[in-house]
Amino acid sequence: MSQMVGWSTLLKPQWLPLLVALVGGVLLHSMNVLMLATVLPSIVEDVGGTAMMSWPTTAFLASSIVAATCTGHLTARLGARTAFCAGAVVFGIGALVCAIAPTMGIVVAGRFVQGFGGGVLSAMAYVLVRNAFPEPMWPRVAALLSGAWSMSVLVGPLVGGAFATWGNWRGAFYAVTVLAGLLAVVAARSLPRARADKAGPVRVVPFGRVALICLAIAVMSAASVVSVPLTKFGLFLTAVVLLIVMILFDRRSTAPLFPSDAFSPRSVTGMAMSFALLVSIAYSPLSIFVPIFLQGLHGFDPLAAGYTVAGASMGWTVSSLVVSGWSPRAAGRMLAVGPLAMAVGLAGVALLMTTKPVLILPALIALVGLGIGACWGFGVQRLMGGARRGEGDLAASAVATVQQTGFALGAAAAGIVSTLAGLSRGLSTHGIASAAFWVPVSFVPVALIAAFAGARLALLAGRSDGKNQTVSGR
Repeated sequence: MSQMVGWSTLLKPQWLPLLVALVGGVLLHSMNVLMLATVLPSIVEDVGGTAMMSWPTTAFLASSIVAATCTGHLTARLGARTAFCAGAVVFGIGALVCAIAPTMGIVVAGRFVQGFGGGVLSAMAYVLVRNAFPEPMWPRVAALLSGAWSMSVLVGPLVGGAFATWGNWRGAFYAVTVLAGLLAVVAARSLPRARADKAGPVRVVPFGRVALICLAIAVMSAASVVSVPLTKFGLFLTAVVLLIVMILFDRRSTAPLFPSDAFSPRSVTGMAMSFALLVSIAYSPLSIFVPIFLQGLHGFDPLAAGYTVAGASMGWTVSSLVVSGWSPRAAGRMLAVGPLAMAVGLAGVALLMTTKPVLILPALIALVGLGIGACWGFGVQRLMGGARRGEGDLAASAVATVQQTGFALGAAAAGIVSTLAGLSRGLSTHGIASAAFWVPVSFVPVALIAAFAGARLALLAGRSDGKNQTVSGR
């Protein structure tokens, strides 16, 4: 692997407009999930649709995953710059639909359109990282993109809360429409005319496999709302099987959505995809359930609970910035050490969540974020750098797809565990206390498996680098 470069090299004037566009795209996409949560009560009060309160978020996330999956094909057809700008425009159109929506159904439709544009933005960011920056810069750029996700924890509720306080929830979506338009203009002026790898003729989007992904997401969404544990577990397994079937079909296709070695334990990119999926799953339960635990067991108000959990996002950002310039050998160690830190943090949260006073819990929550931040950028670097010839853009766009799918799978699994632990019987102190132990502790094995996968990935990447050096030395 190439030698590392410093921040001074990355933060040169020639790179700054490109970095602003990429970070802005990821921030615009990620902040809208939390912004909606803040203004959703105002939306329901204005247009009704209480029974559909979860649909705007589900539609946004589902559409984002589908869009991220199709980004490699969009790059081949349009080019990276045009696809990114189109994503920003589509995102803005979706926000505008939400702003003028007379009913909750139209809000859901607008969020679906927004999600597609946002999925393109987040996935295309990694495609552009691969196409526009030298490989030694990838971990540092990935650290900046991770920072955008952390900033969204602060910016999303702030924007939504401001407009909700003013009694004008529609203004939040109008503001997002304007921001999306500005992003499209900046991107059109700053992004390179990078195109996909020239591996053959441009191919149509495989709608059959995309339909399988949509079906899997729909089944996962159903698993999150049903109350019967056995049904919930069955739906979760069905979603996993659908995703596996889709990947098997994809490997045999002449127009793949993923790299041909996706999730293979014998290749660098395949192992890196498995690694990214596992750490995303292990990280997912924090933002969903820990705020409920803090409010129910320790009397935190929603804002305090939310910002306590935001410590994990800040930990992710800080550690990714710190380690991004480390040597390849140290990076290989972080691929195993990072998930181990996540396992320690999750175990600590499980054991000490009910302990009063709350002293060490914020540090343990932050430790989970520190762990994923220590390894995420290096995993992304290996996922993109290990791609087979002609599959570079497919590998780069797979980063966002795998991350968001991991979050969705983790959320569904956490919901199953919380139901089995007794949280479905109401927010009683006993039920919350039981779930507060079983939800985080159930993800410790996932983090440990991720540590094993990280060690395997480091070994494969080391062998690949050794072969490349041998070939170049001949």
